[in-house]
Amino acid sequence: MGELMNIAKWQNEQKLEEILPEVWKELQVKVDRMIEQIGDKSPHVAKEDGVYDDMRVDWWTSGFWPGILWIMHEMTGKEHYKEAAWEWDGKFEQKSIIDNNFHHDVGFQYLPTAVIKHKLTGDKDGLRRGLQAANFLAGRFNIAGNFLRAWNQEKLGWSIIDSTMNLSILFWAAETTGDPRFEHIGRAQADTVVQKFIREDGSVNHILSFDPKTGELIESLGGQGAGPQSAWSRGAAWALHGLANVYRFTGDTKYLKAAQRVANYFLACLPEDHVAHWDFRADASLDNEPRDTSAASCAASGLIDLAAFLPPNEGAMYLRAAEEILLSLTVNYGTWDKPEHQAILLEGTGNKPANSNVNVSLIYGDYYYVEALAKLVGWKQRIF
Repeated sequence: MGELMNIAKWQNEQKLEEILPEVWKELQVKVDRMIEQIGDKSPHVAKEDGVYDDMRVDWWTSGFWPGILWIMHEMTGKEHYKEAAWEWDGKFEQKSIIDNNFHHDVGFQYLPTAVIKHKLTGDKDGLRRGLQAANFLAGRFNIAGNFLRAWNQEKLGWSIIDSTMNLSILFWAAETTGDPRFEHIGRAQADTVVQKFIREDGSVNHILSFDPKTGELIESLGGQGAGPQSAWSRGAAWALHGLANVYRFTGDTKYLKAAQRVANYFLACLPEDHVAHWDFRADASLDNEPRDTSAASCAASGLIDLAAFLPPNEGAMYLRAAEEILLSLTVNYGTWDKPEHQAILLEGTGNKPANSNVNVSLIYGDYYYVEALAKLVGWKQRIF
């Protein structure tokens, strides 16, 4: 455990700004230890033993660990973060030319590796790989239904809310190349999210099934939520953060307003400790339902951006909500007193309906926690 922290003085009654410098220093100690513990593994889940697993390179979460490292490099200037992150986009490229399972989530993989690598270092391979990923994602667009196809195999007409977070690679490619086709596709998917994924009350569908030939909407599917009409909290986080990103690239206020609508629903559903349950409609009381710290951290990061895009008197409530979420995550769900634990946050929920990865640590929960804190201490890259 780092010498910088006396956890007894980190309390929910404090304001995050009061402890933020200390938390940021302790986070560096934690990530340095994670480098030693994780090595070259591709982590996804850490269960009770606190040891992160090692997934295949084309697994959808493979960009989040190097993404943490690139943020830490930019914020501190320390070379060991860059060295640990450098090879990841090359690993993806090698996997992409053989049998693989890359799909709608290539933005999650290439934005926090190839794209940020190019932005920070000017690396031409990072640029090339990022543009290849954008081309791959654009190739998944169904023009009849105006949606990006999810997954592979037989799911020809499925589209999912998670794709909202991957749209930034299309907008980045449009800016980088001057080719508007990428933006056209990004906007089309974002419009489908606004019109068909987000319900009137601000809750969000996880999966929509379309006829792949006609584009006609068939039905909503429960996916990782409790059911077709449930309100999966991480899906809401994907939507609000992702649409805030779309607004940042386009300046179109319909995306900003949609992000606000989702944010308002998300915040209205939070329990007293400000950390979301895995599904806001899973049970009438939710008392015994697990939390999802990954939904909380992703939403907090999106709320920080949302606040910045709005007039100060309107955005202040979203920034305050983000700080309350992050304070609770820090005080109540962190592993600061568990130096052997390889993750940062506890109590994430992966796929509750499948009883898979419930009450675990999730690398994307860790990533968005780092991303959100970095924004509060001055990070400006905003890659996605």
